[in-house]
Amino acid sequence: MNWKLIIVGGLAYYIAAFAVSMISGPFIHEGILQEAYIATAEFWRPELRQVPPDMAALMPMWITTGLITSFILAGVYGVFRKALGGPAWQRGLKFGIAAWLLQASSMAGWSGVFNLPANIWAWWAIDALVFVVVGSIVLGIVAEKLAPVEQQA
Repeated sequence: MNWKLIIVGGLAYYIAAFAVSMISGPFIHEGILQEAYIATAEFWRPELRQVPPDMAALMPMWITTGLITSFILAGVYGVFRKALGGPAWQRGLKFGIAAWLLQASSMAGWSGVFNLPANIWAWWAIDALVFVVVGSIVLGIVAEKLAPVEQQA
């Protein structure tokens, strides 16, 4: 287990994914899905139902969970990256697609539990595809600089 890869790679993944989500978020969450969110208000945290929504109140939780999951993803990537083949960016891309497929599969399962409109699940999956893949490509590049695959035991 390479802790430098987990910490630095996880931070790189988080920063890249967060940057992409800051671009896609307003377009998807404040644009396309705004009416669907209003129609399903009972599902959302009280901070998000305020006018205007109190996003700052949720940032500590979002940042904490985002960092923890980024470190976990970086650790998983460190275990599987040798099996992916290709240059660092391509290994990251392959990992990102695999991670997204697992996430989308979970979303599909949860859609059978939570009564949210299909367009919410679809747009969440599209949003996740973009930020998970971009974050994973960055993770692949950073991981290769920190601990090249050839030197892994």
